[in-house]
Amino acid sequence: MVNVLFSALSKRWAEYEAPLRAALTKAGLDARLATEFAPEEVDYIVYAPNGPVSDFAPFTKLKAVLSLWAGVETMVDNPTLTVPLCRMVDHGLTESMVEWVTGHVLRYHLGIDQNILGQDGVWRAGTVAPLARDRKVCVLGLGALGAACAQALAQLNFDVHGWARGPKDVDGVTCHHGADGLADALRDATMVALLLPDTPATENVLNAEGMALMKRGGFVVNPGRGPLVDDTALIAALDSGQLAHATLDVFRIEPLPAGHVFWSHPKVTVTPHIAAETKATTASDVIAENIRRGEAGEPFIHIVDRAAGY
Repeated sequence: MVNVLFSALSKRWAEYEAPLRAALTKAGLDARLATEFAPEEVDYIVYAPNGPVSDFAPFTKLKAVLSLWAGVETMVDNPTLTVPLCRMVDHGLTESMVEWVTGHVLRYHLGIDQNILGQDGVWRAGTVAPLARDRKVCVLGLGALGAACAQALAQLNFDVHGWARGPKDVDGVTCHHGADGLADALRDATMVALLLPDTPATENVLNAEGMALMKRGGFVVNPGRGPLVDDTALIAALDSGQLAHATLDVFRIEPLPAGHVFWSHPKVTVTPHIAAETKATTASDVIAENIRRGEAGEPFIHIVDRAAGY
């Protein structure tokens, strides 16, 4: 018998209980799933940082912590978490992110704000988008989410360039890495989408210098993490016309404070961290597979590199 503790907000239990039980059964696991166990009885924790568990030391039998979140920046430095930590890479979440990023890139590419939303009785002819193949789009981050978004945009014939900290090979995408590669990826890009994790090495990865490399009148889409963008530099670039607009789904402080300049800035679209969310049904399959692997002595999938922070 495998004991699986679900440690997240109570509303998540109502959402996940049935799909998790079904996934564990489908995986052939003899498992007990609950929100409470004696700590010394627990084999696996299905985990969100805003749940009740923060000290893992009492869980003396623990084999792995299986995160419900894709981002693990709030978990990797926990000194009591010494067992393997696996982040959530959920194909349902990936599909959602691809749809959101593609939608906002196409919004900018086609000029939807100008041609559809501003219907004020004025006939504005002559503004036609170029072909997608004549637009350079840069995707910063080529992990599971970034690579999927980059490939979707490439399939629409955009000239897609991607950047990662280390070498990557993504079909249909011109890949760059390292400091010099970042400049090459950003140079003359009309649109930049950020899909990197939040680590000390990625903070302000899109700064004033990087924005200056972009094609004048370009666009920024950030569904990754708030600290990836230098907020002050972004406002300056928008005010100067170097950038035409930014759509931001993530922020350094969430919820975004009511008085924040992003709410009132005419060149900023705020969305409330909705670009993609883990789906209970597909995430449950990922969790059950990792528990099956743990019990079979196989390597876990999506295991976190603590040194890298993701």
